[in-house]
Amino acid sequence: MQATLSSGWPTLLRRLEFVAYPAAAGAAFTVLSLGVVTWLPALAAMGHALQRWRAEGDSHCFTNAFSAFPRYWRALWRHSLASTAAGIVLTADILYLLGRPEPWTFVLLAAQVGIAAALVIHHVALAAEAGRSPHGTVRTWSRGALALGFGSAARGTALLGAVISAALLSLVVPLGPLLLGPSIPVLLALSFADPRRHTP
Repeated sequence: MQATLSSGWPTLLRRLEFVAYPAAAGAAFTVLSLGVVTWLPALAAMGHALQRWRAEGDSHCFTNAFSAFPRYWRALWRHSLASTAAGIVLTADILYLLGRPEPWTFVLLAAQVGIAAALVIHHVALAAEAGRSPHGTVRTWSRGALALGFGSAARGTALLGAVISAALLSLVVPLGPLLLGPSIPVLLALSFADPRRHTP
């Protein structure tokens, strides 16, 4: 019995890593996002921390996100500001259309929701691309994000599904949506972007 427990202990610890380290990266993202328009650089910094954990086994996900943040802030603050404004406009439009009784509003509402979903996929993929290539440019990250998020319908659907399911399923964990809601989708995007997935 003791031998069985001893042999299973490393396996249990490895499984716990897949919750603890994404949660630590998510905690860093949450703190860094308190500046409101800082959420996109924070998402990219979290992606960088998760990529270091995936590729190099670096478990300092919380501090790595903080140390990478200034670089991503300098590169992405304009993009983040524009995306924040777009998100506010989309949210206002959706809330307005939800209160309208006319039948034609359904078409406009569906279009607004579709745009919002596309933006979510794009920004998750952008965070993964920026995390994988910290010394790249916004243009190369955006190009890579378009290919990653929209190059395959199945991949884009999986990323959107990960955003929704991570937020819902993590409700059972205290602060789960804040800690795991952003990190799990980015971790999935990093997995999709991994060149090793495409080598025969």
